Amino acid sequence: MWCLLRDCHHRHPPISDTNIETSIYIYICTNTHIAYLMGVELKLRIPSAMVHCRLKDLLSPFHVTTQHQENFFFDGANNELSSHQAVLFLRLYDDDTRCFISLKARAVLVDGVCSVEEDEEDLDPVLGRACVAEPEKLLSVECGILRRLKEEFGVLKFVGLGGYANVRNVYEWKGLKLEVDEIRYEFGTCYEIECETTDPEGVKKVLEEFLKENGIEYSYSVATKSTVFRAKKLPQLVN
Repeated sequence: MWCLLRDCHHRHPPISDTNIETSIYIYICTNTHIAYLMGVELKLRIPSAMVHCRLKDLLSPFHVTTQHQENFFFDGANNELSSHQAVLFLRLYDDDTRCFISLKARAVLVDGVCSVEEDEEDLDPVLGRACVAEPEKLLSVECGILRRLKEEFGVLKFVGLGGYANVRNVYEWKGLKLEVDEIRYEFGTCYEIECETTDPEGVKKVLEEFLKENGIEYSYSVATKSTVFRAKKLPQLVN
């Protein structure tokens, strides 16, 4: 479902139907800024590797695919992005079979429901890997997101911040797309369930009932992956 605000002066094309990951978005446009898209998802923290394995076993009849992701973060040399609560990252899939670049801004996470302004574009995986090795190459990449960063944020040089790996198991369960993540930071491993939806409270109720009925411990996530990565510390588990 797409909603275009009446005062929109810039239009950004929908993300391709061929993308591995899909989201529900609302266009957000103003007179002075190029549009972002608003994504909403439910995030639940799984406390341990043991519970993570039990959850995967429970969902195994509904398994669709397993993705091996590498995520690499960047900022301007003068912190132009982080100073505006913006996050830029590249994601590479499954031995560089696919790559996209993503820009997210002003994430709000309350009671496990995350709303964030975001935009993403596919990149050639060879080019993406080259930019990871040499972040300055991002300046010469023909890409709407990077053009936006140069024009709106005044970024003249990009620097790499490192990244993390993620093993994502995707399930189609009761009409929902559940993503069960094993996020491997250099400082520890975290487990999470994500579900993108237009009805986060309704999905939360259904999913929580399922987890409780099957004895799967969980809590509401209190930080996004990018926030955890920048903090270099796993958030405390909340009972």
